[in-house]
Amino acid sequence: MQGPFRESLTAVAARSLLLVLCLLAAAPARADIDIEVNGVEGDLRDNVLAYLSFERYKTRDRLRIDTIERLHERVEREVRSALRPFGYYDPTVRSSVEARDNGEDWRVRIDIEPGKPVLLAAADIRITGPRAEDPVFRDLLAASPLRPGGRLDHAAYEKLKSDLQRTAASYGYLDARFLQHELLVDPPNHTATAHIAFETGERYRFGATEIAQDVIRPELMRKYLRYREGQPYDATELLRTQFALDDSQYFASVEVLPQQRDKDKLTVPIRISATANRRSRWSFGVGYATDTEARGTISWDNRVVNSYGHRFRAEFKLAQVSQKISGRYIWPIGDPALEKLEFEGTWEHQVLADLDTYNTEARASITRVPRRWQRVYYTRLVNAITEDGSSRTETWLAIPGIRFASVPKGYLGEPLFGRQLYAELRGSSTGLGADTDYLQLLASAERVFDVARAWHLLLRAEFGTTWADDFNGVPGSERFFAGGDRSVRGFGFNELSPVDGNGEKTGGRHLAVGTVEVIRDLPKNLGIAVFVDGGNAFNKFGDKLEYSAGVGLRFRLPIATVGFDIAQALSVDGASPRLHVNFSPKL
Repeated sequence: MQGPFRESLTAVAARSLLLVLCLLAAAPARADIDIEVNGVEGDLRDNVLAYLSFERYKTRDRLRIDTIERLHERVEREVRSALRPFGYYDPTVRSSVEARDNGEDWRVRIDIEPGKPVLLAAADIRITGPRAEDPVFRDLLAASPLRPGGRLDHAAYEKLKSDLQRTAASYGYLDARFLQHELLVDPPNHTATAHIAFETGERYRFGATEIAQDVIRPELMRKYLRYREGQPYDATELLRTQFALDDSQYFASVEVLPQQRDKDKLTVPIRISATANRRSRWSFGVGYATDTEARGTISWDNRVVNSYGHRFRAEFKLAQVSQKISGRYIWPIGDPALEKLEFEGTWEHQVLADLDTYNTEARASITRVPRRWQRVYYTRLVNAITEDGSSRTETWLAIPGIRFASVPKGYLGEPLFGRQLYAELRGSSTGLGADTDYLQLLASAERVFDVARAWHLLLRAEFGTTWADDFNGVPGSERFFAGGDRSVRGFGFNELSPVDGNGEKTGGRHLAVGTVEVIRDLPKNLGIAVFVDGGNAFNKFGDKLEYSAGVGLRFRLPIATVGFDIAQALSVDGASPRLHVNFSPKL
């Protein structure tokens, strides 16, 4: 029984394998169609390929000769249809189809002479109605390529029509309509006329806003609105309101929707509905960089302390070179999307070259974002302890200051400029009860230029200076150091610094650091970079600057870019290359 049974299984398997091989051999292969288009380039060529049936049949199974002949018969008609939107109504089309050596693949050659284009003899485009002179419509007409004497472009004609409708709807011209829109083409004479008459109607205004939420007080909720009742309707302001409410963190979901317009009052009511976010949130993070080595963060947020919109955040950061514990109380004021009052308490330990610093700090600040700049006015009360191995210094500081920073791109949904600018002026005064007097200025700038396809240029600079009669009284945490992943690569973290009589790095009065980096995009979210860094922390202008150069690999993640850099110090004899690993939101 077992022997015959095994033989039958073997036979079945053999027959099954043979059947599979036969089916594979008989399976139709894909058609290989090589299409050559001559005489047109760019958009014209792309549109020709989009219209060609041959192009679409490339993915079909092997084609019979009668199918090839039928597709060939369509070529001239399809080419003419593809060129007509660009104003070419009388092209000369020659085509040929030939089989390749195996008789199963094909080569299609299409030679096109576009001929004389159709020109616009007249472009009669009129905006009428009570708001005809609104700049939003004037600007559309000024930007349109539809001009007498220009080549007829159907896409430009249709785009102008859709832009007029879209603009009218966005800016509250909800009764706008076309009185006329026609494109008359005279192919024998190679001319065309465009007629568009668009009536704006009256502009609607924002009506009453209905708000459905029970998280914060109604009066605070209304301060988030980017519009006011009675103002001219602008859909962009609804979107900015959506962004502002989303950014508040009070709500899990927010809907800002226009309602049925009131044609008698010429108003558009708005309804906002929002559901509460989770009050508490824990966050955990771990990472690694050659500057900080291993690091971790634990934070806890109370998103809604009370109905006045107050928030609280506690954070613990632990790294090889620093530890920090902080608590922050946030109080929205004025325009709550753009203004806030903060109170913060912090304890922090940092290793700065040969110094250990321990700061206990209380800070109060007001943040405002007028237009495209964030301004932070603050006062810090600091107990600063500096240890250098042989001595311990304790200093009390009262530090008022102001910070300016360019607002991140997309803040409240606005398309802002793509650069980072930062400046801070701070100082301490014995007149405020501090142990020492000094004044500091710190400024930095960073910008990425797209110089060519897949090529980018990154420029970065940082400058700092200190004015103090007795610099020895300035604690280590307030001095400048250079070197590391985001400074002068090729040198260790905070390695660049003046030294005291014992040869210990103690931090400098001044700071100057710059970077020039060229990045080349690669497939699969990769990039390569070459860079030159230069700078130092020093006590006198004219002191030696250090330089380095290197290469790097960039791996772009959804939320950040991981950089692996190998840098060589050029200004130090016998220095070994250093590896730098860092995370950055930039390239």
